[in-house]
This record gives sequence, C-alpha cells and structure tokens, in this order.
Amino acid sequence: MTDFDDDGNPIADKDGSGTEGEEGLFNRKTFFTEYRAEFGILSQKQVEGLETLLVCFEQDQNINIINYMAYMFATIKHETADSFHPISEYGGKTYFNRYDPVLADTVTRRATAKRNGNTAQGDGYKYRGRGFVQITWKNNYKKLGDVLGYDLVSDPDKALHPSVAYNIMSYGMRRGIFTGKKLSDYIFEDSTDYKNARRIINGLDKADTITRYAEKFESILRTAS
Repeated sequence: MTDFDDDGNPIADKDGSGTEGEEGLFNRKTFFTEYRAEFGILSQKQVEGLETLLVCFEQDQNINIINYMAYMFATIKHETADSFHPISEYGGKTYFNRYDPVLADTVTRRATAKRNGNTAQGDGYKYRGRGFVQITWKNNYKKLGDVLGYDLVSDPDKALHPSVAYNIMSYGMRRGIFTGKKLSDYIFEDSTDYKNARRIINGLDKADTITRYAEKFESILRTAS
C-alpha cells in the first residue's frame, strides 16, 4: 500500500523506485521502470510528484481514457519543467506589475488588469500564474474556485496544492476553460491528435515536444495498466 505524508502526497520508496504494490489502475513498479526506459533517471522529488499524479488520475472518474492521461502527463512534464509539482509563474515581484491595475506601465495594461478582475494594487502579483497548468487573473481564480469548491480568491496559493492543481487542470482541459479547446476535440480512445491538442493550453507552442512526451507516456501507461 502507498503511504502518505501530512500533505496527502504519496511517499515513494527510499530508492526512488515508487511503491511496489499493484493498487489502483497502474502497477507502480512497472510504471517507474518504463518511465526510466523512456526518459531516464528520476530524482526523489520527481518520483513523489509522479506518485501523486497517479493517485489523482486513478481517483478522477472523469478521466478514464489512457490517451487523455498520457497527454495530461505530457503537458505537466513540460509546464512544470520536469518537476511534476505545481509551480508559480517565474519572475520577480515587479515583473507582475504588468498585470496590476495601478502599477502597470500603460493604460492598456491597467485596463486589461481591471477587465480580468485585478482591481486592487498588488493583484498582479497576488493572482499570478500557479498550478500544473497555470491560471492567472482574479476572475479565473474566482471562476475555477467557485466551480470546484475552493476559496482561491482569499487563498490563491491553494492552487499550488497538488490535488487542487490537478482538479483545476482536469476540469479546465475537459471543459475547454483555458482556450476554448478541450481534450475531446483531439483525443479519443482509438485515435489521437496530440500535436493539435496543444491548442487546449497554448496554441502550438512546443507542440512537437509535448507530442513526443505524450506518445511515450501512452506506452508507459498501457504497459503499467
């Protein structure tokens, strides 16, 4: 059985191999063996992140197609710079002034900030990008928090909790919240368009790289299932 830490994250084996059991949909030992064969060695932090995601996928009744899981894993690998942990948008505090209704350096940027719910000085930094698939702007924190049952407006750092970040990503990619495009537009049980699925998040930015990741994750997950 998998052991969990105080934050609800699975604890990997000391050798970094993942748990040895066959609980859930995926055999952990097989998953990590196949991962190393496809991508190379893993740090302890990466193992812990992948363990958490496996649990999230196994508990998500709305994600029951391996091709969906493969593409989501691939997206997370890219978006989190291989850490498999939720991250905050890069940049010093002053970088986020461009999203601030008071501190932004142009009238257009200040108006954009207000239109997206950033109405108080400091909101640019407060509602910066967070998560596996980063959400920005106060309006988006409120909309997703209301739908999923989290108070992300008062506590935007909650979007960095793995289970919260996962639920935001799952809901957003299934429902087309991020760009209007969704998983079911491109990915099916018997066919995939992993390249154009990148439009769910960010046009075709790094689409070929993420396609390669998804193809490898699909093989890993099918072998481990």
